[in-house]
Amino acid sequence: MSRILLLIIMISTYAFASSGAEGGGTDIVQRTVNFLLFFGLVWYLVAEPAKNFFAARSQGIADELQKVQDKLSDSVSLKKEALAKISDAEKFAEELVTASKRENKIINDNIMLQCEADLETITKQSTTLMQFEQRKMVRNVVEDVLSEVLSQSSDSFDKEAMANVILKKVA
Repeated sequence: MSRILLLIIMISTYAFASSGAEGGGTDIVQRTVNFLLFFGLVWYLVAEPAKNFFAARSQGIADELQKVQDKLSDSVSLKKEALAKISDAEKFAEELVTASKRENKIINDNIMLQCEADLETITKQSTTLMQFEQRKMVRNVVEDVLSEVLSQSSDSFDKEAMANVILKKVA
C-alpha cells in the first residue's frame, strides 16, 4: 500500500513540476523537490534489494573463501601426512636394506661353511677311494705276479698258503 501511495506522490510531483515556465519565474525549488522525491523513491524501492543483494554476494564470496581455506588446510594436513608416510617408508626401506644385508651375510657364511665341509668330505672320500683303488691294483699285480711265480715253481710249495701270507703283508 505504501508503495502505491509513494507512486501517486511521485506522479503528482511530476505534474506540478512541468508548469514552471509560464509565470516567468524559476522552477528550481520544484525541480529540487522532484529530485529529492525521486531519489527518496528510488532509495526506498532499490535500497533494501541492493543491500540484500550485496550482502548476499559478500556472504557468498566469504563462504567460497572459507571453503577454499578449508580445502587448503585439508590439503596441507594431507601433505603433512603424506610426508610423514614417505619418511616412515624411507626408514622402513633403510631397515629392510640393513636386515637383508645381515641376512645375506649370514646365508653366505652358512653356504661357505657347508661348502668347506662338503669339500673336506669329498677330499676324504676321494683319498679313501684312491687308497682303496691303489690297494686293489697292488693286490691284482701281486696276485698276477704270484700266480706267475707259483705256476713256474715246483709243486713242493703250498701255493695257497704262500699267496695268503703275501697278500696279508701287502694289505
